[in-house]
Amino acid sequence: MKKTVIADLSLLVVAFVWGATFVIVQNAISFLEPMTFNAIRFFIACLFLLSWICLFYRTQLKHLDKKLIFAGVVMGVWLFGGYALQTIGLLYTTSSKAGFITGLSVVLVPLFTFLILKQKPGLNAIIGVSVATVGLYLLTMGDAFRINKGDLYVFFCAISFALHIIFTGKFTSFYPTLLLTVIQIGTVSLLSAISAVLFESWHSAFSPQILLKSEVLLALCVTSLFATALAFLLQTKYQKYTTTTRVALIFAMEPVFAAITAVLFAEETLPVVALLGCTFIFVGMILSELPQKNLLKINGAATKKAAG
Repeated sequence: MKKTVIADLSLLVVAFVWGATFVIVQNAISFLEPMTFNAIRFFIACLFLLSWICLFYRTQLKHLDKKLIFAGVVMGVWLFGGYALQTIGLLYTTSSKAGFITGLSVVLVPLFTFLILKQKPGLNAIIGVSVATVGLYLLTMGDAFRINKGDLYVFFCAISFALHIIFTGKFTSFYPTLLLTVIQIGTVSLLSAISAVLFESWHSAFSPQILLKSEVLLALCVTSLFATALAFLLQTKYQKYTTTTRVALIFAMEPVFAAITAVLFAEETLPVVALLGCTFIFVGMILSELPQKNLLKINGAATKKAAG
């Protein structure tokens, strides 16, 4: 199996894990504030991967240098920025609008890829991104679109997530995957802890009554090991084998998986327009996978049919 196929499937698993854990995270942060939750979540993931390196991949430690640390910190700063700005934005806007605006990273990634990496997206990527963006709108927008300051925070969150994808693609080819992952998630944990101390009731992080609640304990175990350690390890390992635009499109499936999970386990209902949105996102991802010559053939056939 080609490395690009393995990469795309691995990243789709990451999107599935993130989407599937959305409900349990929502339940947990009703007891433990978001920054405090993320500080603990990323700290546990960092410790787990660091222990894994020390036990099985100790030779990687000899590659630790200033350049690798810098790369991991840059990735971690953008990743933290995405989480933090989204959390702040949700104080002033609706979750549906936040979902759509965050999903706009699918549009921003090819733009930043061109501006920063000087890589021009192909026709298939442009069409796939356009179709997926329409799908995101249909899936997430349940209210009138009026811009407020929360929307602006979430828009900058989308920029942060897009830049995280860009710099992950830039650095992963040069440094050991495990070390790079440890440094980036350690950075997120540290910055989240600082934010928790400054803006939240961080003392709850040391309260057994809160930490041992089933909702919090389940969320921390699942998200730290699967949605953080495993997910970012897979992204860091496999993103080098695919394009940044394709990664953004695959990650656009996260709200689709979140919606499906909410229907199955939280007894939510999914309206027809949301189902249509899920379909558009899936089609957009498929279109991005098609060779450009096939799209040109499809477009040519449609033109001939219209002319006839």
